[in-house]
Amino acid sequence: MLTAISRRRTALQILLLSAGFVVLVAVSVASVLLVNKAREDNALVVHTIEVENQISNLLLEVRRAESAARAYLLTRWPRFLEEHDAAVANVAPYVDQLARLTADNPPQVANIGKLRTATAERLEQFRREMEFLKQNEPDNATALVREAAASSSDASIRDVAASMRAEEERLFAQRTLTADKTQVLASSVTIAGSCMVLALAGFSIFLLRGSSRARDDAEAKLRDVNVTLETTVDERTADLREANEEIQRFAYIVSHDLRSPLVNIMGFTSELEELRGDIFKRIASLNRAASPAPAMPDDATDTAEPELEGADKQLSEDFNESLGFIKSSIAKMDRLISAILNLTREGRREFKPERIDIRELIEGIVRTVAHQASEANATINVGVLPALVSDRLALEQIFSNLIDNALKYLKDGVPGEISIGGRTKLGFAIFEVADNGRGIDPKDHQRIFDLFRRAGTQDKPGQGIGLAHVRALVRRLGGTMSVASELHNGSTFTITLPIKWTGKHRDKES
Repeated sequence: MLTAISRRRTALQILLLSAGFVVLVAVSVASVLLVNKAREDNALVVHTIEVENQISNLLLEVRRAESAARAYLLTRWPRFLEEHDAAVANVAPYVDQLARLTADNPPQVANIGKLRTATAERLEQFRREMEFLKQNEPDNATALVREAAASSSDASIRDVAASMRAEEERLFAQRTLTADKTQVLASSVTIAGSCMVLALAGFSIFLLRGSSRARDDAEAKLRDVNVTLETTVDERTADLREANEEIQRFAYIVSHDLRSPLVNIMGFTSELEELRGDIFKRIASLNRAASPAPAMPDDATDTAEPELEGADKQLSEDFNESLGFIKSSIAKMDRLISAILNLTREGRREFKPERIDIRELIEGIVRTVAHQASEANATINVGVLPALVSDRLALEQIFSNLIDNALKYLKDGVPGEISIGGRTKLGFAIFEVADNGRGIDPKDHQRIFDLFRRAGTQDKPGQGIGLAHVRALVRRLGGTMSVASELHNGSTFTITLPIKWTGKHRDKES
């Protein structure tokens, strides 16, 4: 239930974050577009103002040329002539600039055509006036001035300029309105987006506070559960430890009690073996007495094997075979009881961690089995091995068993190769004991670690305890053990142990 609620809360938070991101992106894109649109609208407004300013400048230059011409006509001062020439020189460029500014407006293009004609006509009048004055004909120049005043050129320039002003004022009003609307829309989008972001932020804060409260409640419950769990674990661990100790005591008692009747059986078997000679001597004597057979030779002793024939001979052989089976079974039972006792003693032994040079330890084990390896025509290669903090005796038993098994189950007629290597990873040491021996069928990989269970052909001595004992030791040292093998392709036993074992984990739990 809590998991489903947590999943829904997480999904809702992700949805809110996604929605907030989408809103921010949408607001940003809309703001950029609207700002660009507003910039374009403002540029058009500025353009309209520039056109109006250019019209005013043109009219000003025309009027300045007229005023300077009249002043020169009256005073003949060169200063007025220079001013007149400067004004006349500016008229044509102003018209051209005005034509460039209004090239995108068809009505203004038509007005520019009219304006060019009117200004050209007026400039021609100015030229003729100056020519009369230069020829010292002031009367003709005065008459021309009056004629120009009465002509329609000035009126045409003013009318065209007024028409262009009206068009620009219309565009100014239209573009100003559009720019205002764009700015209002940009402001509205920004405000709306900000409000949505604030709303999402507020809702997110609400959810976060809810999640925080839920997390605090869960942590409080988890602390309570941990307290209860630790108590339960301690109780169960104590129960398991007590049960394990009870099992060990039971195994020790059973093994010890089994040895007593086994000793009796061994004793009576020995007596029965001694009685066998007397029994069959008596049978042989009775047979000789009942038959005309020759007597026993003079040099015969009481311990000599009586000569039996027929059914008596077969009975003697069956008796010997039965005694052999009994003695073999007694010996096997004795070895099993001894193994159980050794296991129970090992289980009660307290492990003591110490720093160990594993290479030195394994080289010592290799020296002890050097003769066995020589007889098996096997070589043992010891690679680089990491040092450990662990129990020395347990490690000696682990690697001794593995090396002994590797030598025991080599292929007949094939030179044996046994390699021991190691490496470290994430605070653990990983050891591998590999051989090119018989191999183990994959279906028996777990069976070989069971107590008193063996796999493959049983042509080697053993009770099926070694690997079970090795795995138990590895577990007590806080590690794991596995095997990789196939029939006829050798075996590799992998042991993983903590590099610094403190003896406070599995050893206590065992």
